Amino acid sequence: MPMKLGDSIPSFEGATQWLNENGQQIDEFVSGSPTLVYFWAASCGICKENMPKLNELKALYGPKGLKMVAVHMPRYETHTDIEAVKTTIAEHSINDVCAVDNMHKLKDAFQNEQGWVPVYYLFDAEGKLKTRSAGE
Repeated sequence: MPMKLGDSIPSFEGATQWLNENGQQIDEFVSGSPTLVYFWAASCGICKENMPKLNELKALYGPKGLKMVAVHMPRYETHTDIEAVKTTIAEHSINDVCAVDNMHKLKDAFQNEQGWVPVYYLFDAEGKLKTRSAGE
């Protein structure tokens, strides 16, 4: 069953690795701030197409307190290669703190049962889910 509006932001414990910033302080990073968590995959064309839009949102709302957390969730075993993920991050200007979810523990924590990418979760400053959207 997917997350429901009002559910609390899940723990990010279980990320295989963190890129772009130190994920050990992730709970402090998102605490008290509206937060957009988005799942993406290096093999996802729609994810890549949407990156400029996410960067625009960050430019507009980041100064007002919005935090953004990317979660790379590989859809195939071959996409667990960290160097390939780093290359995709560089090519598509993903500068948000990025969890790598090779074991799909974050997929499970966020109840992304279908393994959708992209999928977006917007949490308010109290850490409660306000909206969720998948696809374009």
